[in-house]
Amino acid sequence: MKIGELQLKNNVFLAPMAGITDLVFRSIVRRFGCSLCFTEMISANGLVRKTGKSHRYIESSTEDSPLGIQIFGSDPDILSEASKIVTDMGADLIDINMGCPAKKVLKTGAGAALMKDPSKIAIVLNKVRKSTQLPLTVKIRSGWRKDKVNAVNVSVIAEDCGVDALILHPRTVEQGFSGMADWELISRVKERLSVPVIGSGDIRNSEDALRMFDITGCDGVMVGRGALGNPWIFRDIIGYLASDENSSFPTLKEREDTAREHLDMNVCYFGKVMGVKNFRKHILWYTKGLKGGAEFRQMVVSIDERDDLLMAVHRYFATLSEADGVRQKN
Repeated sequence: MKIGELQLKNNVFLAPMAGITDLVFRSIVRRFGCSLCFTEMISANGLVRKTGKSHRYIESSTEDSPLGIQIFGSDPDILSEASKIVTDMGADLIDINMGCPAKKVLKTGAGAALMKDPSKIAIVLNKVRKSTQLPLTVKIRSGWRKDKVNAVNVSVIAEDCGVDALILHPRTVEQGFSGMADWELISRVKERLSVPVIGSGDIRNSEDALRMFDITGCDGVMVGRGALGNPWIFRDIIGYLASDENSSFPTLKEREDTAREHLDMNVCYFGKVMGVKNFRKHILWYTKGLKGGAEFRQMVVSIDERDDLLMAVHRYFATLSEADGVRQKN
């Protein structure tokens, strides 16, 4: 698949997620075949004014490629300047966030708030397009609410402004992440555009990804919450699309090894204190649905030391392995 001049090895991507898609997480999912990762959304204001952690979010590595950097803001000139900064910092692709439903983002006029003003979207994208030669995408929602669905109109505007692909999460702003994503809307957008259309929303396994392709005719799929504690989803989707085989679940050993490596990488990147603190949410996802997981999760949220957390993870998975061995003998 190509987005602009960017050649990708497959059409299964990682969605930008605030507080999640840092360098460590991106490195983990790439090992399982994810061809294009996105940073968490980065404030254009922060980039231009060099405030907060904006520049830290862009940190990458030689293995973390190709990388899409997602920026958000409401001022066309600031977004244009931020795009120049991101281009100079070595991004492979720039994405403009027009789909975030978080109140703190909406109140600044950024994110999905832009969906309320298609004329401003045109101004933003025209300015950004002139500021960079990198592949440019935009991530949008269905619209503001059920009776204000305007994704098709916004998509046409985006293509006219020179975007190289359109990413659609077909939920309204009012929905947030509740209810069902309206995949039929992706089909309608796909029918109107000549640039690639990437579908997002409700992809929890490889079967979901195949259904999205079949129902919508989209060119690529973007996995968000379905990848939490489940980096293997990329391997499963890619394999399923290639051979139509059912999803394969990771072994307990693979789960433990990946979780422990994730923790070690977190500590190396964020430091001892923040590395453990940042990782605790991930171990909750890695153990979701496993026997005794609820009790384990209640216990580990209070662990602050790397070695103690590693030991707790090992003991938990060892207990599961022993129980599995007993069941097999019986």
